[in-house]
Amino acid sequence: MFPQFFSACEKEIDVDLNSSKPQIVIEGNITDQPGPYYVKISKSVNFSDANNFPQVSNALVIISDNTGITDTLTEISAGLYQTNIITGVVGNTYNLSVNVEGKSYYANSTMPNKVTLDSLRFTAFSNPGSENSYLVVPVYTDPANQSNNYRFVLSVNDELDKSYIVFDDNVSNGNVNERPIISNTDDEITLGDTVSIEMRCIDDNTYLYFFALGEIASGGPGGGITPSNPPNSITGDKALGYFAAYTTQTVTQVVD
Repeated sequence: MFPQFFSACEKEIDVDLNSSKPQIVIEGNITDQPGPYYVKISKSVNFSDANNFPQVSNALVIISDNTGITDTLTEISAGLYQTNIITGVVGNTYNLSVNVEGKSYYANSTMPNKVTLDSLRFTAFSNPGSENSYLVVPVYTDPANQSNNYRFVLSVNDELDKSYIVFDDNVSNGNVNERPIISNTDDEITLGDTVSIEMRCIDDNTYLYFFALGEIASGGPGGGITPSNPPNSITGDKALGYFAAYTTQTVTQVVD
């Protein structure tokens, strides 16, 4: 396992893992990269169940933005809905509307400014039973004049790490990042590995959602679950999930 690093500014999340009735789960993303973009609709499962989420079809899914564009998404496979005309632009606000099974759900997200991911830095550490292990530090300068949140998606040798990794800037505002990526898996980074980090600049609601998932990512079948009461940005009828407009960029480097 990787060593544990803790921040005094991390939030406590009270997540109820008791059995509950299945709920609608909405997961939607818009990025600053060319579309199409996707909204996935499924139903939750209990903590003790495997991560086999039933997909939800025949929903009316609409995304609009503050410039007046309205896009009715197309269901391209069971529970997966694709945009047709809308584009992701930094600073724009996006509104999601979902109508399914007689209920209505809403969310909105404003795409934050992009913070440049400059490079990756690898730091050696000693871990009992392993040799030549490394932590990866994403190198970027956090802007001093705004609040920023980040989500990191890690891949090692083209294998996706399924950890939920998010940073805020409570202790790093205006500084070059020195905080390493900490995975919840047992996989280690060693010399010669090819490491990719995707950095997403995300809003507050998205940060809180993935922070909550990260708190329990080491538990449950399959390494993680959709908890029954995490913070989320879905309003209207009761649902789980998130809708996020974010910027994205990826840096890939070899550990040498």
